Amino acid sequence: MEIKLWGVRGSLPIAHTPEEITSRLVELSDGLVKSVKRGDSVDDYLASLPRWQMAGHGGETTCMEAKSKSTRVIVDGGTGIRRLGDKLMSGPCGKGKGEVHILFTHFHWDHLIGMNYFKPIYVPGNKIHMYAVQPELEEAIRLMFRKPFFPVEFEMLGADTFFHQIPERKPLKLGDIKTTPYLVDHPDPCYGFKFESSGKAFSFCTDTETTRRSREEMGEDAALYEDIELLIYDAQYTLDEMADKINWGHSAGPIGIDIGLREKIKKILFVHHDPGADDIRINEAEKETRAYYEKQLERMKKSGQEVHKIDWSFAYEGQEVQL
Repeated sequence: MEIKLWGVRGSLPIAHTPEEITSRLVELSDGLVKSVKRGDSVDDYLASLPRWQMAGHGGETTCMEAKSKSTRVIVDGGTGIRRLGDKLMSGPCGKGKGEVHILFTHFHWDHLIGMNYFKPIYVPGNKIHMYAVQPELEEAIRLMFRKPFFPVEFEMLGADTFFHQIPERKPLKLGDIKTTPYLVDHPDPCYGFKFESSGKAFSFCTDTETTRRSREEMGEDAALYEDIELLIYDAQYTLDEMADKINWGHSAGPIGIDIGLREKIKKILFVHHDPGADDIRINEAEKETRAYYEKQLERMKKSGQEVHKIDWSFAYEGQEVQL
């Protein structure tokens, strides 16, 4: 499977202000001048910078694409789905011969507000399938296309739209991708999705506070984290911020690390970055998580446990992973 993150921001889309962009350019320019004076080339200087310092983490809200040999599945319709829709228009969707499958974790605005700008839904002949465990799916989508909130009403859409309510903890087969929804810990019902295809598996788990930490507490939902290579996990807050935002439905990097170590997950990407967090603040959260991760590895080593290392990072918009 090929996975692409089209939006990794949580709660609200953001854009860098002119002042923030100017400040970053000044900082990069100063660093470049010092680097050249030391005899480094421009390419060497740019290669030495962490990616977040160059381009940031992005401002589009949640949207993820998973592709197999024959199937494409999208999760959530945050603002990131707009660019994905533009890309799809260059294929069958642009000719009215496309079929799209979109899963929804839940219906908070940041996971829906890109649907109005998803171009394939306006093209006659396209088939847009939407899936959710919650029964309010059709009501939520119709609300997005209703005056006075939006000028194009649902009945005016060109594509054929199909709504599917799916059972929790039961696999759904879409082509050669099997996906199973599991309940996560969020104030309003929200579901993470486990994807399996050709012997590979990963899980997408955003908007979870993970108040149920152990396998026993999670019960059947623990399967969401079991036997996967990649975990895409909510890390909107630092641990200190979580303490002030109990029952807000979001997690922190160290909690994802604990899950990854317990389940021996190979790779974790942390998403749903807070809209009030600039790239420096996200980098600080990553440092906190790094310190926690290294402390846990040392603890495991001292106690004689098998030390499992995880390839993890705070994700950025446009990031791609191949399983």
